[in-house]
Amino acid sequence: MSDDLQKALGGVRAEIDNIDADLLRLLNARARCAQKVGEIKAGHGEAGHIYRPEREAQVLRRLQETNPGPLSGEAVTFFFREVMSACLALEQPLGIAFLGPLGTFSESAATKHFGHAARLLPQDSIDDVFREVESGHAHYAVVPVENSTEGAVGRTMDLLLSTPLKICGEVVLRIHQNLLSNEAGLDAVNRVYSHAQSLAQCHEWLNRSLPQAQRIPVGSNAQAAQKAAEEAGAAAIAGEAAAARYKLPKLVENIEDEPNNTTRFLILGKHDAGPSGRDKTSLIMSAPNRTGALHELLLPFSHAGVSMSRLESRPARNALWEYVFYVDVEGHHDDPPVKAALGELAGRAAYLKVLGSYPTAVY
Repeated sequence: MSDDLQKALGGVRAEIDNIDADLLRLLNARARCAQKVGEIKAGHGEAGHIYRPEREAQVLRRLQETNPGPLSGEAVTFFFREVMSACLALEQPLGIAFLGPLGTFSESAATKHFGHAARLLPQDSIDDVFREVESGHAHYAVVPVENSTEGAVGRTMDLLLSTPLKICGEVVLRIHQNLLSNEAGLDAVNRVYSHAQSLAQCHEWLNRSLPQAQRIPVGSNAQAAQKAAEEAGAAAIAGEAAAARYKLPKLVENIEDEPNNTTRFLILGKHDAGPSGRDKTSLIMSAPNRTGALHELLLPFSHAGVSMSRLESRPARNALWEYVFYVDVEGHHDDPPVKAALGELAGRAAYLKVLGSYPTAVY
């Protein structure tokens, strides 16, 4: 290395060292402010609500909007989520229940939203995820609700009908499926393990590339990876987290049929969120069994000028051929237009349950 190059690099590295020292000082100053917030809340009887989804969303949006680069908005969001996660953990690490085991996309969604300082609590089923928060053993739940390719996650939808929990946030996760195996090539793979939805998301690729391989659905992609790691001739369809956890090579990457394959997860807790300025409200409603009843249910949103982003029907569990409707609308339930629509809807619907208002996902 030449003297000139060494001198130039030395100057830049010294500048980096000084910036790192400033960052360390400022990060600890921010942590002390977070502790003060906790003390103020405790003094006003709010100690149980250390996580405020609306405040976090506002901070992340402001940072993205004022970010001058060269870091991407996604990188800035990741960094500051981790900072906020570490600051929250100074008061109390949040316990987050999700569909396990470790290595699932649900774990990736939980970490993306709550950061690595959260206490992860993997569960055996979506039912167990709900129960863990309902019983107070976890602070929040992360549950999949819909996939851009395969549609709604039925069990989550059914449990939302009966749970006392509220939706307080959402996470949108880009799903990259990989074929994981200890085998050297595709010709040595004779069976493929994965969750049923992941098998469906890779159906065409499997038809083309592994038409003779047996497809075996299991409870989660992490379980699939665990089986593939233990069995000769086996492969798993799973994500990056499962590959790393079970030390499985990626035989083929990004095998999903739909290149924009995305899953939306809901954050559930014992409270919803305050207005953040860019919110959704989710609800369940049912119509009286008469002609034009659904049309009548939709009119309040039109009258109030409220935009609907999702409408999905599912069979009611208490009567044959009866249906309930899951609806997402833009805005918070405290916003005057949404409040007016919900007030009118209450007089029309045979059944109405507001699941919660929450900030739209920050990418």
